Amino acid sequence: MTTPAPSTAPSGFRTRVRNLGEPVALFFGRIGLTPNALTILGFLITVAGAVLAAAGLWLLAGIVVFLGGAFDMFDGALARATGKASKVGAFLDSVFDRWGESVVYIGIVIGCLNASFPLGAGLAAAAMSEAFLVSYTRARAESLGLSTGKGMAAVGLAPREVRLIILSLGLFIAGLTGGVQGAQFDLNVLGLLDRAPTDSTGATALAAALGLIAILATITVIQRIIHVTKQAATSDGK
Repeated sequence: MTTPAPSTAPSGFRTRVRNLGEPVALFFGRIGLTPNALTILGFLITVAGAVLAAAGLWLLAGIVVFLGGAFDMFDGALARATGKASKVGAFLDSVFDRWGESVVYIGIVIGCLNASFPLGAGLAAAAMSEAFLVSYTRARAESLGLSTGKGMAAVGLAPREVRLIILSLGLFIAGLTGGVQGAQFDLNVLGLLDRAPTDSTGATALAAALGLIAILATITVIQRIIHVTKQAATSDGK
């Protein structure tokens, strides 16, 4: 029996996104930057985006977070194009990617709490939790010798590139439409609010983006669990 093939849609999307970044990556290589330097630079840019989110500067946060995430394309593309791919580089890339993603969500939690928007803070925490599970399922599967290489990266609806685009758009739209300050949603039907709610387009956009990430990431985790279970059953001869 053959190993079940992973879904190809996310893989194709990842390939197209990374191909778009290759010319930029080569430019950085020509000016003397190494893949590892791009990894660290991308992380620092992402941290700056997190600080902007914590300060409630949602529009700028969306732009900077997207730019920081884009460096995830550049470092790998440069490593492949220059033959400098290494296990250490792959390790640093994965660690700084996860570190940067967590810092962004923490920044959003702080920004939402400062703006008296607890729903946004809760959704950011949920999105961070599910995003980390997406990464953990891949790391754990590979540590067991299952879906090694790019196999697991191709499984599921919400790889990092998809999450980055959704999150950046949510931050960007929130900034364009007035932010999330003091936004409250109509929870009076549950008796949870003593005052009349005031809706906010910005808060709705950010909440929708975070909620979508949490949902798609959860689906991705389930898809990866199913994929690994089937692959393990096949390798065990069951």
